[in-house]
Amino acid sequence: MTDPATSMGELATALTREHHEIDSGIEEFVACAESGEVRAEPLLRTMTALRRHIYLEETILFPPLRAAGLMMPVMVMLREHGALWDAMDTLETDLTGTADPSALLEQCRQLLAMLDQHNTKEEPVIYPRADLDLDEAVHDDLADFLYAGRMPEGWTCQNASAT
Repeated sequence: MTDPATSMGELATALTREHHEIDSGIEEFVACAESGEVRAEPLLRTMTALRRHIYLEETILFPPLRAAGLMMPVMVMLREHGALWDAMDTLETDLTGTADPSALLEQCRQLLAMLDQHNTKEEPVIYPRADLDLDEAVHDDLADFLYAGRMPEGWTCQNASAT
């Protein structure tokens, strides 16, 4: 079931592509909201994609990389995942409530800034190691999940605040 786009040596590319797709979804919401159109559903789908992406990193990618010696970079990524998760929780609550559109825009801009800070560390430090350090079985598990995996209902990232 492995997607040919995630063959050996191309996991970093596939993971980075997901980052760009997630960023684009939030940027699209911002552009529409700036012109007066607040559409919750596309942004909610994008946040679901980001949660799924965090899940695959925390459950499939990070454990073997931590074991391979990337303890500190993985710990930074986990801490940042918690902050991203909490920001999404707040944004989701406000989006489905009666929040002022300008407040939603500001939250999305902050989320994009957080993602930019996170991705500029993760893409050059963590992702290349996915192609170098994962054994074939873990590589295939990650590639399969990228292609068609689903996050279990109710899963929460390791460092999310308890709400």
